[in-house]
Amino acid sequence: MEFIQQNLMWVGLAAVSGGMLIWQTASGRGRNNISVNEATLLINRQDAVVVDVRETAEWSSGHIPNARHISLGHLSKHLSEIEKFKEKPVIVVCASGNRSGSACNVLQKAGFQQVFNLAGGIHAWSDAGLPMTKK
Repeated sequence: MEFIQQNLMWVGLAAVSGGMLIWQTASGRGRNNISVNEATLLINRQDAVVVDVRETAEWSSGHIPNARHISLGHLSKHLSEIEKFKEKPVIVVCASGNRSGSACNVLQKAGFQQVFNLAGGIHAWSDAGLPMTKK
């Protein structure tokens, strides 16, 4: 008990970080994260579909070639555009991997079988020196 009183700040920090990990796991975020290397394998070997959920201005600044653009705010309304890919692997991309985690949940609830979140988002893709386009 004396240790806890003397190290209250550290105990609090440990409790908060543990709580964040539990929340992330319970909410489904952090699940099905894949690396850039795993994503390229899925794209090349299994013809995975890439869905970019960033805003239009972000998309216009550069995106993964052949990716489909549906911003997160419009995803639920535009599921019909990607409905035919329900059986294929779908890789969801945003700037850093946060919004795409939410998009993964939307797609899974809509019945998409293989949904993956690109860990690190478009920044990780770009940092790996992989191709991007503005077309």
